[in-house]
Parts: sequence; C-alpha cells; structure tokens
Amino acid sequence: MTIPTLPEVTAETISSQRLATRVLFAGPEGGAPVLFLHGNLSSATWWEEVMVSLPPLFRGIAPDQRGYGEADPDARTDATRGLGDLADDAFALLDALDIDKAHVVGSSMGGAVVWRMMTDAPERLLSVTQVAPGSPYGYGGTKNTQGTPCYPDFAGSGAGLVNPEVVRLIGEQDRSLDSPFGLRAALRQLVYKAGAVPEREEELLSTALSTHLGDKAYPGDPAASPNWPYVAPGVWGVNNGLSPKYAGDVSRLWQIVPKPPLLWIRGSDDLTVSDAAAVDMGALGMAGVIPNWPGAEVYPPQPMLAQTRYVLAQYAERGGSFREVVMPDTAHAPFVDDLAAFNTHFHAHLAVHLP
Repeated sequence: MTIPTLPEVTAETISSQRLATRVLFAGPEGGAPVLFLHGNLSSATWWEEVMVSLPPLFRGIAPDQRGYGEADPDARTDATRGLGDLADDAFALLDALDIDKAHVVGSSMGGAVVWRMMTDAPERLLSVTQVAPGSPYGYGGTKNTQGTPCYPDFAGSGAGLVNPEVVRLIGEQDRSLDSPFGLRAALRQLVYKAGAVPEREEELLSTALSTHLGDKAYPGDPAASPNWPYVAPGVWGVNNGLSPKYAGDVSRLWQIVPKPPLLWIRGSDDLTVSDAAAVDMGALGMAGVIPNWPGAEVYPPQPMLAQTRYVLAQYAERGGSFREVVMPDTAHAPFVDDLAAFNTHFHAHLAVHLP
C-alpha cells in the first residue's frame, strides 16, 4: 500500500545492511539529522507534519520500521531480544546514510525502541525526544516504580493481549466505524484527543492498515499462562518484544555514558500510556471488564508514567538531564492534536543541542 506524502516530503527505498524499507525525508540535505521512529500500528507517515515544520537547520528522516508500512515483509522481529532488532535497524539506517550522530525522536512503541538505542549506543545520540513512550520496563504485567513483575512468567503482556477481531479487521482492510475493534475507532478513542479527527485521517488510517500480519509479525505468537489474565509473551513480533520479560536490565539506562539530553513530552489525556491506561490488564480487571482479577496487591494497573519518571530521576541523579512536558488537551499523539504547541517545546530542545 503506497501512501501519498506531503509535497515537501520525499520518499526513497533505502537498503541498509539489515533492512530494506521506505524512508521519508524533509529539510536540507546538509541539515542536522533528526531520526523519527513511529509507534505501533503506524508508519513514518505519522511524522510528516513534524518533519516539514522543522527549523531550517535540520533534516528530518523517518523510516517505516520492520513489521510496518513498506518495510521488507520478510523481516521478522526476534522478541527475545526485546526491541533490539528495531534499534539495530535504526543504527544501520544511519550507517547507510553515512550519519554518525543524530537527534532521535520516538513515539509510543518508537519510544521503546529509543530506550534500547540509548542503552546500546548513547554516543550516537545528539539528543533524545520521547513522545508518549512506553515504560522503560515494557508494556504490561509489572507493578511499582521498579517494574516488579506481577507473575514470574510476565502474564498480561505480549501478543496475547491483542484481540483477534482487531487482526481480522486489519486483514480485511476495514475502514469503517462499524466495529469498536476497527482501527478507525481505535485511533479516535485511544490516539487522538476526544472528538478530534485529523485532516489527514485517511492517510493515518492507511498506515495502521499497512501493518504486517502473522504469528511472526502482528500480533505475534501468544503463549498461554496459568496466571491471570492467562496469556504470556511468545517469542516473535513487536508486541512480544514490548513485554517486560525481554526488557533486560533497565538500570543500564541510567548508567550509560554519555547521557544525551532528553525531552519527555506527553498528552494530558493520554489513555494508551498512563498510570491507569485504558487497555492495561490491571485497569481492566479493576474495572470488572476482565473477570477473575486477583486484586490490586497482586495485579494493579501498571504505573507507566511513574515508572518512566523513576528511571529518568535515576538518570538525572547520575549526571543526565531530562525535562517532562505535559501538553494540555492532547492525547497519545500530541504532535497530531496540537502541532504548534508541540513544536514550541520540541524545537527549543533541538536548538539547545545543535551539534
């Protein structure tokens, strides 16, 4: 599925040593590079308005990550490496473009990739901007600010959380609002601010529907668990890679040297990443949506924001710097809901950290 770009954006197929994929570019070729990594059920298209509004000194670069859009459909994600495959892809793309260091921006799942990039090669990051990122401990199945697993098998995380009806409707390329499990409804309920319909909603929906499907792609392979809610992570695909089971030693994040300056920006009304996210198993169990909830002591809602804040506090205590910005009246994609306000914070962060 080829999705039209804005006039100021160019699209090329770039083959690195790891992945052939569509890459979007905007801004002067000699500008300071800014690498944008998209979230789950999306593609590079989401970043176009941000890229074309970059200050003149910057060059925007946004790939379709493996498993999405026009990335090689045969490229699989080994979830036992967490999101290591996607982080390696990002560095390989920079290598293919002959870029040693770049500003890096991640949104949602893309932010989880950026946590891994920070851990693996912080010396290559001029600055980091995290937009509504998932917790550094992973998505689902943990409690408290130290990311303690609710169960040893990390039940409540991974591919088994994805409703099969969602997958069916993606396969059918459903663009309607007939089902609450359709992606148009999901975007309006969980990504944009309440009541908002972006001008390029059709393009954004097309990117979601371009997600690669299968047990080794989306949603990945689920595993059964004897523990509530009776699903555990498998070993393939990004949804399993997001599981805390494969997050590794998160303390490495605050031990890295050098420590790139970090902007954490999120929407005040985010229902996808919060301390009581709408799709979090603990929150759904507490609300009675999923039966047999074992209670808050065993399985509370994951405190995603508190976990991120805790990790970044350790980062700052050891010589790093971060700034948390909460944008009012925005949801999981604040750059879509209010581009001008987003750019006020984002551009200031970039300007201070020019190479």
